[in-house]
Amino acid sequence: MKNVIIVGGGASGLMAAYASAARGNKVILLEKNEKLGKKIYITGKGRCNLTNDCSPEEFLQNVVRGKKFLTGSAYSFPAEKTIRFMEEHGLNVKVERGNRVFPVSDHASDVTATLERACRNVGVSFKLNEPVTDVLIEENTVTGIQTALNSYRCEAAIIATGGISYPATGSTGDGYRFARKAGHRIIDTVPSLVGLETFDVLSSAQGVTLKNVVLTAKRFDKVIFSALGEVLITHYGISGPLVLSLSAEINRIPLKELTLAIDFKPALSEKELDSRLIRDFTERKNEQMKNVMRGLLPASLIPYVLKSAQTQGEVKANSVTREMRTNLIRTLKKFVLTPKALRGFSEAVVTSGGVDLSEVNPKTMESKKIKGLYFCGEVLDVDAYTGGFNLQIAFSTGYLAGNAIS
Repeated sequence: MKNVIIVGGGASGLMAAYASAARGNKVILLEKNEKLGKKIYITGKGRCNLTNDCSPEEFLQNVVRGKKFLTGSAYSFPAEKTIRFMEEHGLNVKVERGNRVFPVSDHASDVTATLERACRNVGVSFKLNEPVTDVLIEENTVTGIQTALNSYRCEAAIIATGGISYPATGSTGDGYRFARKAGHRIIDTVPSLVGLETFDVLSSAQGVTLKNVVLTAKRFDKVIFSALGEVLITHYGISGPLVLSLSAEINRIPLKELTLAIDFKPALSEKELDSRLIRDFTERKNEQMKNVMRGLLPASLIPYVLKSAQTQGEVKANSVTREMRTNLIRTLKKFVLTPKALRGFSEAVVTSGGVDLSEVNPKTMESKKIKGLYFCGEVLDVDAYTGGFNLQIAFSTGYLAGNAIS
């Protein structure tokens, strides 16, 4: 039996605490907040998309960074085991669109309660409102943890402090400070799964959700992202599922090197779209373009598309020339937006960047520099797309770290 300290009471910390205590260790979990799982409460819009019901192979396809590093944990503790763990400890779950897994109750608090209950059942001791100030290290070995209130001796410590996204939940980068002190390199942190500010704001169309569009990003002439889905027009630019995924791909690239384009009608080729326009313009030849276009686009978006196509909204359909129609088709198939900046960490679902993976053992999550020091979850330089994949990373790495201490 070893004395183990878990720093952080989020998803990865709670799973690490359970796994370590289940191995017979004496485990104390230290949490700076007044309650456990504060970030869990806001995930999935308060419903908590706790994992994705997919195979390890499918899971790894949705990892943006750290795919090779996470391979071992993905197979050791896959989504199947996360679901089984939750159900065995009293949480009924359901699978929704995209294999997203939620509690049947639709209450994120039930996920936290389940994790806490599982931990208490194996003897984990919780210390709330106790921020850690230092990790004590002697001769390249962890010897204890210093908090604002106490000093604890231990033979192993697991850093599960999260990143710096949603700092109001307590994710303020403490783990990076502890890792740096231990000699670890921190990959620069950037927001991920976040909205995108654009120079050309479609302010009158804010709140409009564009469904079944294709969003494409090019770096110079190379396509680095292209996918079908939903885009939400906002007061600052664009957001929604497609944009969140896009942000994970571009958050380490200078945005001035990128161009974005939306295909409003991906199901139609340019030739098919031309036939559609000719038919609409013929049937409604005496109507103004801003009204005719309502069969193709939301009304509030039409002025921006017509302006981009260099066509006046007051022009009647029977006055549209072939050149005007060609410009309109090109705009509908490639509506260009210029990226300005990613939204900040206060809105980012996860943090990209963190503890350098080359300095952590992927089989145990133990530091290669300091004996008895482990990392799990978002504090590591790993991140994935939306859909429950990031919480699965937390559970997989947390379980591996806790289970490795025996």
